[in-house]
Amino acid sequence: MTNDRLCAFDWRAGALAPGPCFSADRDGMDAFARYLDGAQGTRACLVADLVEEDFQRCLLPHVSGRAGRTLVERRLSHAFRDTPFRHADIQDRDSEGRRDDHTVFSALTNAAMVQPWVGVMEQNKIPLAGLYSAAHLSAKLVRRMGIAQNHLLLIAEQGGGLRQSYFQGPYLKFSRLTVLAAHDDVIDATALETAKMQQFLTSTRLLGRGDMLHVVVLAPSARVAALEQRCEDDPELAYHFIDIDSACARLKLAGGVDTAEQLLLGLLGRDSLPSQYPPGAAGRFYQLWRARLALNCASAAIAAVGAVWLLASLWGSVRDGQEATRLLAEAAQYDARYRAIMATLPPTAARSANMKAAVQLDRLLGATAPAPAPLVALVSRSLERAPAIRLLALDWQVQQPVLAQTGAGAGATLVAPAAGDTTDPMAASVVGLPSAPVQVLRIDGEIEVGPSDYRAIVDSVNQFALDMAGNPGVAVHIVEAPLDVRQSVKLSGKTDAGDSGVKPRFVINVTWKP
Repeated sequence: MTNDRLCAFDWRAGALAPGPCFSADRDGMDAFARYLDGAQGTRACLVADLVEEDFQRCLLPHVSGRAGRTLVERRLSHAFRDTPFRHADIQDRDSEGRRDDHTVFSALTNAAMVQPWVGVMEQNKIPLAGLYSAAHLSAKLVRRMGIAQNHLLLIAEQGGGLRQSYFQGPYLKFSRLTVLAAHDDVIDATALETAKMQQFLTSTRLLGRGDMLHVVVLAPSARVAALEQRCEDDPELAYHFIDIDSACARLKLAGGVDTAEQLLLGLLGRDSLPSQYPPGAAGRFYQLWRARLALNCASAAIAAVGAVWLLASLWGSVRDGQEATRLLAEAAQYDARYRAIMATLPPTAARSANMKAAVQLDRLLGATAPAPAPLVALVSRSLERAPAIRLLALDWQVQQPVLAQTGAGAGATLVAPAAGDTTDPMAASVVGLPSAPVQVLRIDGEIEVGPSDYRAIVDSVNQFALDMAGNPGVAVHIVEAPLDVRQSVKLSGKTDAGDSGVKPRFVINVTWKP
């Protein structure tokens, strides 16, 4: 976009193709609207190459985060009040003092030159990816081509005229556009504008006395020889001429690039840079385009994953079917071998089902049948912690369930009575079917303590009973105490062995539910 027209270019498959141009009047706007009809799904970038682009340099305190962004936006709005197309470029910092930020503010000061084109794109719902400046894009060109100098002036003929951009290192400090009339000679204008620019840079102290200014001129190959003859070096000025074809080779751009502005557009199309000036409300269609693209990519990824999963499932089902067929054939072979082997064996008195039931019953009895060893082990551990108690006798019994004792609904019996035998059959619950029964252990013991030490005798028995009761599923009942100390009975019992050698005894019943 220049001051008097807008030219369209098509970026496709890494190559730039020129399109139609539209004049900056009502007819041109209508033609541009018709050109955009049906292009709602095409991403667009708008590059401004206008005379009305201003640059200002300033120092800002180095502030990061949200406060820094607020400071930059406030200073930017004060510098350019009358246009929404503003841009701040924080470049480097001072090496001394507060180390302030070197910032370049730029703006398209005549918003009326930009808004009609942007409005047409907004009306046609074109996804406008960004609004760019040819001057800022030239900074990208300098870095990519590796031609940065301490003082560099880049001159290129573009659609709007003769663009002159001044750089210090890789940073753009100033740019201006000189509009050329139809009768102006580009070669003479290049030499004349270079001298004017050198004088301006010296007066603004961007270029010191004695500093060498390197001037890089981008021009078509046919014009380079004439420029070399017209533009002469001096002690403070050095010219460098780069033809467009050599620049394309350095930047690895596809062929078909004839002008400097197409060189910048090729860089923009290949690198997809973020917007330099805010596109305003027209940028929302680009956000919708990005969201639509993300959803399409996600849908394609989900579809691809679903297709892979479907193919894997189909392959798995085919493989499982083959495995099932193999297993069925193998099972049929084993059944045939089993029947053949069984046919050669003599008949047995017991059926295989009965033998299997007997094995299962034996395993169940082995797991749930009552045995005194676990309960006696609990008593042994408690006796280790009661050295005053001496064990005299143990009486272990399996408690008969109440239903088995009554005989009504007692369940199955383990052994059927023989003919003429009057003994009642044993209930299955007594031997641990279907679960382990309750076990009762009667403990007879005596206490070995000093003579007439009543408290130690009573405490030994009580401590032993409490220790036993601390085991899971154990209940303890003191049947006979060595000394009955209840208030309701007469004090009885002997605790003094004397000459007879009789020691105090006790009886405890331990009930355990495994």
